[in-house]
Amino acid sequence: MTPGVKPLVAGNWKMNGTSAGLDQLAAMANYYTPELHKRLDMLVCVPATLLFRASETVKNGPIKTGGQDCHWEASGAHTGDISTAMISDAGGSAVIVGHSERRSDHGETDQVVNRKVTAALASGLMTIVCIGEIEEERKSGKTLDVLGSQLSGSIPENRGGGELVVAYEPVWAIGTGLTPTVEDVREAHSFVREKMVELIGNEGERTRLLYGGSVKPANAGSLLGIDNVDGALVGGASLKAEDFLGIAAAYRALV
Repeated sequence: MTPGVKPLVAGNWKMNGTSAGLDQLAAMANYYTPELHKRLDMLVCVPATLLFRASETVKNGPIKTGGQDCHWEASGAHTGDISTAMISDAGGSAVIVGHSERRSDHGETDQVVNRKVTAALASGLMTIVCIGEIEEERKSGKTLDVLGSQLSGSIPENRGGGELVVAYEPVWAIGTGLTPTVEDVREAHSFVREKMVELIGNEGERTRLLYGGSVKPANAGSLLGIDNVDGALVGGASLKAEDFLGIAAAYRALV
């Protein structure tokens, strides 16, 4: 953890969930008491089809909702895309940008991610920028080179409005059950912190750095207590209240 930085536990439902699953979100909101809110922030990013109903489910509570992607334009002929204004209008206060699945499935480059980050921050959204290496890059010792390149290309020079958050997700660990060692995570997050300071100065010292990649209640305590790990970006485990809250509960002992 980074001293003086409030942790964030964020969930990414990906392409999962219908209105029937909102009872899990309601259970999360019921557990997330004002007392726990003093220790950490919680966010759940749902599919666009659920965002309004999810926001209504947690309305006036401390848990927040967000989108999983956005377009860099405010409006226009971009069939199937969603703008930052649409996310806000549906009750969202955050957005995930540059997730590895967007980069691989949709060919998003750092330049595209940069434009999306710029738009999201300008709209006042908390913007979670994802970075991470694939297995081949890891095995060839290029992890830090990849992270540095993605950060340099994805973080805009002009920032304003929303909060910038960076999530390190080793792609080879997403949904595989594999998890880097504590030392692997410590090295990556230390590098990301140094790179963020290089890119954006003092602001980089306070930027929340999240870890993602098979985070579960069983390993949350060891992962979230690492220096420069200021929370988690949780995939499959965020679909069930018991699992997601189990991860958040790790902060009862850490904070």
